[in-house]
Amino acid sequence: MSRLALFDLDGTLTDRQSALSDAVTGLCRAHALPPTAEHWLRTELVDRANAADFIRLQEAFDLEVPAADLWHEYVDLMAAAVTCRPEVLEGLAHLRAAAWTIGIITNGAGDIQRAKLAATGLAALVDGVAVSGDLEIRKPDPRLFELAASRCGVNLTDGGWMVGDNPNGDIGGGHQAGLRTIWLRGRPWPEDLRAAHHVVDDVTDAIAILLNETAE
Repeated sequence: MSRLALFDLDGTLTDRQSALSDAVTGLCRAHALPPTAEHWLRTELVDRANAADFIRLQEAFDLEVPAADLWHEYVDLMAAAVTCRPEVLEGLAHLRAAAWTIGIITNGAGDIQRAKLAATGLAALVDGVAVSGDLEIRKPDPRLFELAASRCGVNLTDGGWMVGDNPNGDIGGGHQAGLRTIWLRGRPWPEDLRAAHHVVDDVTDAIAILLNETAE
C-alpha cells in the first residue's frame, strides 16, 4: 500500500464553521450590512463560498460596495479566522517524518482555500493540493483525486488513503478512486454508501491509524 494520505480541508483539518461565523460577523460590521444580509450570508455560505455568491449578495441587497471587494475582504477574514489545532499540525509533521506523502483535496474556490492553507501553516506540511474551483471538478469525481495524487508526485494507481468528514464526497469519492478511507463521523451516513475502512471522532485518530500502518 502506497504511503499516500489525502486529507479533506474544511471540517477535517480545519474548523470552517467557526471561521465562517467570525468572518461573516466581521464583514457585516465593516459595511454596516442589515441583519437580513447577515442571515443571507450565513445561509448561503454554510457549505461553501465563491466570488459569485457576493455578486448575488450585492444585487439582492443593492449594496454600493463592489462585489469583488466584498469577496476579497471575506477571503482575508476567513484566512484570519480559520484554525488548525496544534496537535493536527504535529500529527501531519509526524506523518512526513515517517515518509508519508500528504495531499489535500478540497471542494471550494482556489483563492480562499489556499489562503486558509497558508494562514494555518498547512501549506508547509503537504506535498500537493487539488482544489475543485481550479478545474470545476468536485469531489467525489475521481479526476480530482487523480489530480491530487499527481500534484503530490505519485500515481493514484499505487493506492493510498483518503481522510474526510463528507460521506459522499470524501469516502464515496475515495472508494471510486481506489483508496482506503477513514471517515470523521458527524454527518448523516447514506444507507446505500459503502462503509469506510475506519470511523473516527477526530482527525488525530485518523493520523494515528496511518502511523500505525507505517509501523506494521
